[in-house]
Amino acid sequence: MLKSAINFHGSKPHYHLLDGLRGIAAICILIFHFLEYIFSDFKENPLGHGYLAVDFFFALSGFVIGYAYDHRIKTIGLKIFFRNRIIRLQPMVIWGAVVGLLGYTLTPFANNIATAGWSNIIISFIATMLLIPMPVLPNTVDNVFPLNAPTWSLSTEYLANIFYAFVLSRVSKKVLLLLCFMAAGWLIYIAKQRQWLIMGWSKEYYFDGWARTAFSFTAGLVIFRFNLIIKNKINALLLLLLLAAVFFIPHADNDWIRELLIVMIAFPCIISLSAGTSAEGFTKKLCIFLGRISYPLYMTHYFAITLFGSYYMLHKPSGAALWLPVVVLAVSLFIFAYLVMRFYDEPVRGYLVKKWGDKRLNK
Repeated sequence: MLKSAINFHGSKPHYHLLDGLRGIAAICILIFHFLEYIFSDFKENPLGHGYLAVDFFFALSGFVIGYAYDHRIKTIGLKIFFRNRIIRLQPMVIWGAVVGLLGYTLTPFANNIATAGWSNIIISFIATMLLIPMPVLPNTVDNVFPLNAPTWSLSTEYLANIFYAFVLSRVSKKVLLLLCFMAAGWLIYIAKQRQWLIMGWSKEYYFDGWARTAFSFTAGLVIFRFNLIIKNKINALLLLLLLAAVFFIPHADNDWIRELLIVMIAFPCIISLSAGTSAEGFTKKLCIFLGRISYPLYMTHYFAITLFGSYYMLHKPSGAALWLPVVVLAVSLFIFAYLVMRFYDEPVRGYLVKKWGDKRLNK
């Protein structure tokens, strides 16, 4: 989030704890992607459901979009709404494509340029910046956005924003609830078919990821629009830890029912509880920081994950040779994400807000 956006005159009060939850989810995604290579059997992965952090992102996005725009989208118009969303999302989409390109072409563990060819690499780079699925590059485990795998969720986030602008922002609460139930049915069908919910990132199951986005986004919007906020005095730090604990729930074969319970019940409850309390003191500062760094961390880490994966597959390290690189890379990625946030993402968005003249960007 832009610091200046928080302080715009007339802006609504901010849910700092929700920002903190977003940061926790981003950190869990980072750790999960490292562990994914080390523990090929998800049942052995300590962060057995880390990939469901993406579903939490979608639910959080639905709630926050409703909070930020339901009362004013008709006033500001679709042009400003889409302009705001592009300012918020696109700079990091572009940056993710750039670092993904550098990581893919400069890796010391594979000759990707010779294998893929510059034409395919350039096409993939342009497609990634434009959020067009283009799984044309080798050595990328079928990622639909091979230069930066997390971009798949941004492509569906954009679709959810478009659907919100043209449909969800205009319908009654009853129709919204009906659409949410329909999305739930779609998600249940997909989960039963696939036996779990890790879909969307690969070329074979990219469109299944739309079901994940559809349900969680509309569920988040339902929480806001129906005011399903549970007032409470739970310590904010406990709610941050609760979300992290959910991702550590062990994975099992044919785990689709448990994963549906996490996505359909646990995540909405955490959002409802978190919106009903407040973060104070150190926890508030922590949440603000986590919120600021969450998106840069999510969109800039995967190039290093692919480098680590190549290293791991080539050398099969163990002990210190395994865990030392993981710790060093994880810490380095956190620092890198902070620098990207501080010197690229926030300044670029600040410039665009100033240039485009809309002082009501508040997400």
